[in-house]
Amino acid sequence: MANTDHLFIKTLPSTPKPPARPTQALDKLLEEGVTWGDAALWLPRLPENSVDLFFTSPPYADARSYSRIHPDRYVEWFLPFARAMLPATTTTGSLALNIKNRVAKSGPLRGQRHPYVYELVLALQHMGWRWIETYIWDKPNAVPGRFGPRTKDAFEYVYHFAKGPQPIFNLDAIRVPYKTAPEEIERRKLRATPRKNTEAGFGRERSRTYVHGAADPGNVVQVAQTYNQHYGVAHTAAMPERLAEFFIKALSPEHGVVVDPFAGSGTTSVVARRLDRRAGGLEIHQEYVAVARKRLETDRSLEKRSEEVCRAD
Repeated sequence: MANTDHLFIKTLPSTPKPPARPTQALDKLLEEGVTWGDAALWLPRLPENSVDLFFTSPPYADARSYSRIHPDRYVEWFLPFARAMLPATTTTGSLALNIKNRVAKSGPLRGQRHPYVYELVLALQHMGWRWIETYIWDKPNAVPGRFGPRTKDAFEYVYHFAKGPQPIFNLDAIRVPYKTAPEEIERRKLRATPRKNTEAGFGRERSRTYVHGAADPGNVVQVAQTYNQHYGVAHTAAMPERLAEFFIKALSPEHGVVVDPFAGSGTTSVVARRLDRRAGGLEIHQEYVAVARKRLETDRSLEKRSEEVCRAD
């Protein structure tokens, strides 16, 4: 594992070491929900072929006060984590990576978009991760700001990588309501010639358009940005629950194992457990671990009360 200490500005306290046995390391993550620990130390201890989905949003380059990583060195910093996740992923498992590029603040690229995100994607592919799809997270409520001769940042990427050629992908779990009016759907079903062709000869079997009960959502996912604070500790990069829900539903099986190596305030674990997955995460900042565990405890309490109300009815 490469030494990455020089890539950080802030010095962090020593975190607990992972258990020696791989099964113990994974069991601890799944038991605690979010564990205080350094992913660089814990990920290599996870058992091989044990995780169905790594869903994570690592610190972006040169963006957050708690982990400032220069974009020139971002690929070097991230690759050890990716290298450790690959053997721990099941043959049908995936890595979903939420990330965004930056405008360089210094150096020869100052004032330009830095290509570190694209460099990272290619490096992961060369490592052996299969680049399946690029998703755009469309943020309708993105914060306005002054970014030079450009508009505000209103989207981020989520890259889907897979370990093997046939990853789990449940399209039915993420379908969205049809935009066509119900009466129009019924009218189209009655067409004598259901296939619709263009003058160029292209077309589709329109009688099969509505057989699934809902539409393919496409690879542009619109989810409002989250600016909430959890239990008195504000995380400056809170992950919206709906974004995590989309990818957990699509890329992991029920009762499967979901792990977030950069857990933050615990959104991945909260949402994954709510969706009947076995979930755990790693977070190097101890104050966020306390926040995440409080969220998990509260969510379990709310779920339990809801079940009790349903039984009473």
